[in-house]
Amino acid sequence: MDESEQLYFDDFKIGARFTSPGRTLGDAHFLMFAGMTGDNHPIHYDAEYARQTRFGERVAHGLLVMAMTVVGASPLSHRLEKSMIAFAEQGSRFLRPVLLNDTVHPEFEVIALERKGDRGLLRLGVKLANQRGEVVLEGYHVYLRKCR
Repeated sequence: MDESEQLYFDDFKIGARFTSPGRTLGDAHFLMFAGMTGDNHPIHYDAEYARQTRFGERVAHGLLVMAMTVVGASPLSHRLEKSMIAFAEQGSRFLRPVLLNDTVHPEFEVIALERKGDRGLLRLGVKLANQRGEVVLEGYHVYLRKCR
């Protein structure tokens, strides 16, 4: 890859936005996540149980929903490889449930830049919207990145 294609801390500007492709969360995602984490609450896999809840159907695990905001799955991923030092922090608020077969669309915005010598902290605001355009998650990620 051409070095000029790589993005370093200095290349980001407050207000810059980018998106990732949408993903539809199906039964396999729910079951894999439950198997991987051990979180086997019936609201995630038992349709009859879920019908009796205020959601009326199966709901995605909160941490599975958070994982849908991963920048590493974004189209920018290959442009961030050489400057990434660490994923330093994450925070999220869940605004609406993500239901079985919902499609979620991640959106990112550069909200803060803090230079620290030859590196810097990049803070991204994160929003995740469903197929109806309803925001289901708001949050942030902080990355420690190399400067040019």
